[in-house]
Amino acid sequence: MDVASRAIETTGIVDTYRHLLLDETLPISVPRKVRVIILFPEDDDFDETEWLHAASDNPAFDFLKDNEEDIYSENDGKPFNLQF
Repeated sequence: MDVASRAIETTGIVDTYRHLLLDETLPISVPRKVRVIILFPEDDDFDETEWLHAASDNPAFDFLKDNEEDIYSENDGKPFNLQF
């Protein structure tokens, strides 16, 4: 039997004792067992371009290449000009 789960995304750090310290408190009012998935870069030289490259080559996003998904044109929206 599958049990519906609620997902909460937050950040945190793993300390020198390998304890997980969350940056935010969880919205759980009673003690309960939870499942934890930990995502971390394989090395300290995290390169965001690697993530972008992996996402662009991932077949899960192939549907975005369909012309039917291209619903906006250059005439939609307003230009955003950031000036310093």
